[in-house]
Amino acid sequence: MLNTVDHIPVLSDPFLLKVRSGILDLKERPLVMGIVNVTPDSFSDGGRYLQRHDAVAHVKEMIAQGADIIDVGGESTRPGSDPVDADEELRRVLPVIEAIREFSDIPVSIDTCKAVVARGALEAGADIINDVSGLRFDPEMAELAGERRTPVVIMHMKGMPKTMQKNPYYDDVVAEVREFFKDRIGHVRARGIESIILDPGIGFGKRLQDNLRLLQSLSVFADLGYPLLVGTSRKSFIGMITGDEAEERLGGTITSSLVAVMKGARIVRVHDVREAVQALRVLEAINQPDRWEA
Repeated sequence: MLNTVDHIPVLSDPFLLKVRSGILDLKERPLVMGIVNVTPDSFSDGGRYLQRHDAVAHVKEMIAQGADIIDVGGESTRPGSDPVDADEELRRVLPVIEAIREFSDIPVSIDTCKAVVARGALEAGADIINDVSGLRFDPEMAELAGERRTPVVIMHMKGMPKTMQKNPYYDDVVAEVREFFKDRIGHVRARGIESIILDPGIGFGKRLQDNLRLLQSLSVFADLGYPLLVGTSRKSFIGMITGDEAEERLGGTITSSLVAVMKGARIVRVHDVREAVQALRVLEAINQPDRWEA
């Protein structure tokens, strides 16, 4: 059965995402997605924003620093993490999303694999579904996104978070991820979803060399015609190269994020918003020096 993007025409501009505040333009410039983990066990900031007031204060800080999107998650997907039930996940994320909507119309994405959590988050004010399973784990997720005309992030992950880093293997990681994207695009397009963002899933069931090859070859995925999101922030592959702990990987995060943008990424997902925004502005200035002539 053919289920690829080659046989499904694009009906709208995939780089213009409809959100509650209007149109999010991914063609104008690369965007920064700020991370809010409302969890006790995320690999880098677990427990730091578990309380509502701490999470909201962090969101306000990231908005002031120039974040374009806020990504709220209530279940850790770090390697070896255990799943969280839907009720607990909703208890963590809904108060934060509701609070954001009291002071800002910034686009909010809900980082979840569960349709019931995504539905609750959308009703609370979220705009985008960010599903690390690529809308595979919950068959109702694609139906929900199609019904609500919600933009979705389709991420590639080999296995489950609990076991994904136990000897992952690829014959050709770039080709396999590309075929995965083609299959998932066909699947979700058939359910009425047109606003699709692709995420190669750096660090999700990947060896060091797999992560590096994916970053080196991002243009292969950009050629599919949909915007790319890349999240390298503080991830372990940086530590494998430099020997640094998670909180010391800012330099590697910025370098890999800039490389991702130079190879076609339109969104970078980061913990350190101020530094990412600054780096992207300098990159933009270098690419457009005429704008800075007196």
